[in-house]
Amino acid sequence: MNILYKLSGRILIFCCMFLFANVGMASAVPIEHQSFKEFLNSFYAEAAKKGITRSTYDSAFADVKEPYADVLKKAEYQPEFTTEIWDYLDARVNPRSIDDGRIMAGVYGNLLQQVEAKFGVEAPVILAIWSLETSYGAALLRTSRLYYVPRALATLAYADKRRQKFARSQLIAALQILQAGDVSLDGLNGSWAGAMGHTQFIPTSFLAYGVDMDGNGRRDIWNSIPDALATAANLLHKNKWRTGKTWGYEVKVPKNGARLKGETKTLAQWQQLGFVRPGSTTFEDLQEKAELKMIGGDNGPGFLMLRNFFVLKRYNNSDFYALAVGLLADRLMGKKGMVQSWPRPAGSLSVDEKFELQELLQKKGLYAGEIDGRLGSNTKNGIKLFQRRHNMEPDGKPTLKVLKALRL
Repeated sequence: MNILYKLSGRILIFCCMFLFANVGMASAVPIEHQSFKEFLNSFYAEAAKKGITRSTYDSAFADVKEPYADVLKKAEYQPEFTTEIWDYLDARVNPRSIDDGRIMAGVYGNLLQQVEAKFGVEAPVILAIWSLETSYGAALLRTSRLYYVPRALATLAYADKRRQKFARSQLIAALQILQAGDVSLDGLNGSWAGAMGHTQFIPTSFLAYGVDMDGNGRRDIWNSIPDALATAANLLHKNKWRTGKTWGYEVKVPKNGARLKGETKTLAQWQQLGFVRPGSTTFEDLQEKAELKMIGGDNGPGFLMLRNFFVLKRYNNSDFYALAVGLLADRLMGKKGMVQSWPRPAGSLSVDEKFELQELLQKKGLYAGEIDGRLGSNTKNGIKLFQRRHNMEPDGKPTLKVLKALRL
């Protein structure tokens, strides 16, 4: 049965059960050794050693003829390594993600309380992870962007030399999940790299942390929101999440203080060195140890990261990701956002201005996507159209100059 929720003026359909069709076959990618079919035939011997039956294996690959053509292209692009921190955060910690998170906190309040009581992970943290991973489940509705996990992982195991070891282990784990009956064959979908469900677990992590929260005998992070949120909380719990403790603090860095980045000291020691929180707020426990990180570079704000920050990195080993989860969770707790500014280049847009730019493009009929602050190819194409109409260089860059012209 479908449940409709209106999130911040947009309708998103959240289903108790999602059935996703496999994405259509794409043309083969060029390889240097055996054919893809030969690879699949030979890989069964490795899978069999891990208990995968011939029946499971044949069923998993019955309709798989070729590797995904676009998986290797996507493997070359990861936003944590190709995006500036302020753009990364703008797309993830913004009015939309905060408003939607507050709505979801109301809708799933009882469930979140149960998960928090069982695993000791605060509800806003769980919601923040859900937001970053799939926009509170909305991304799972875009079936054209989903990949059949065994085929995606087989593509990487076959053709991506850097990820072959990872992909082979994940492929076997995906087959184990299928064989255990946690998900149906046509439901085993996820990202190009094999991340699955509402909270985007790779297969080995699913096997290690998967939870049957709804008690139906299956750990179903694709269709069961209780299972998905509990699984995310269980990962943090088993990696020693400290209940009631923050992830870290934004701090003002004293002159020459950036040279200490990467060092670990007690908060009392950092304070003696001149590191203080913006405004009149103080540190909660001066005896706690924290590592100084300068995520936006030496001219940006500093952060003193505590144990929970590094627990968040067990979910995704990226400073960008862990900071985004921490900042969004703080906003969902009712705390204020960052005080200091990032060292954005002159003429770049703030998060609010990015939303405004999309709204203005949409009003002029130049952009038909969502108003989400994520300035992807559709937004940039709309900017180019606008620039051409107004005799501007059509570079598609979202600058303050373009926004001011749009306002006229």
